[in-house]
Amino acid sequence: MRKSSKRKTMRLLDTIERLRAAGLRPTRQRAALAGLLGSEHRHISAESLHREAAKAGVPVSLATVYNTLHQFTEAGLLREVAISAGRSYFDTNTGDHQHFYCEESGELVDIPGNAIVVDGIPGPPKGTAIDRVDVVVRIRRN
Repeated sequence: MRKSSKRKTMRLLDTIERLRAAGLRPTRQRAALAGLLGSEHRHISAESLHREAAKAGVPVSLATVYNTLHQFTEAGLLREVAISAGRSYFDTNTGDHQHFYCEESGELVDIPGNAIVVDGIPGPPKGTAIDRVDVVVRIRRN
């Protein structure tokens, strides 16, 4: 087996194991989409992942991409960043951090978790607990 083929097989096995560890059945489409997401931190929309899948020859509908990204989010593999009612990104970095959002380019940039301090958060309603606070700082180019 060639080195590149062996690396590809190892990545696929790692991806399948990650999906199983998250409690998800590693279907062909889930494994393919997880493989496209890769292991680097990135912010991606469902539409851009759908384009990447088409370019890579992965036959998957946009609805399946949306459903899969939401399943990955529920399983803790991704974090959804809602920018507006019709605009969300999915972040492969699920650790503690916030975001800058550039209105013109649509680019999200990570802000380290300890770089923003939020004061004055009211207590949650009875019977609930605060899970996390998401901050999106909107920026524009000068």
